[in-house]
Amino acid sequence: MTERLINIKYHEYTSLEELEEKDRELAKAAIEAMKGSYAPYSHFNVGAAVRLSNGLIVKGANQENAAFPSGLCAERTAMFSAGASYPDKAMVSIAIAGGVMGRLAKAPATPCGACRQVMAQYQLKGGKPMSVIMIGDGQIWKFDKVDDILPLIFDSI
Repeated sequence: MTERLINIKYHEYTSLEELEEKDRELAKAAIEAMKGSYAPYSHFNVGAAVRLSNGLIVKGANQENAAFPSGLCAERTAMFSAGASYPDKAMVSIAIAGGVMGRLAKAPATPCGACRQVMAQYQLKGGKPMSVIMIGDGQIWKFDKVDDILPLIFDSI
């Protein structure tokens, strides 16, 4: 038997102002995207913003439905919109923000497993690392690539 350890590196910030300008712009777009959330059941509004290789930002917000689980997370609404509208552009970064009543949650908004796998697929398709920014009120995490939030990515097909 061999025991192995997986290490995950990330950057932590205390404010948007600490981010590089392009990351700050993307984070603000994710926060703005929260306004498009339809969350009558959870009341938790999530916004996501994806930056494409040409610099364009595509936003998405969570959409809930009474026929649970027919809704969709903000991350996937943004990525699927970007993938459908700009199929030849790589997704280079995604930012996620969440909270209640338009106010950011204290802890950074973290993506579900399904969203992480979709990020992994688009990272693979784009052929380059996709950074992931998770935003909270006074706490922001930035990961350099999807592998850092989804070790042992499913890509066996």
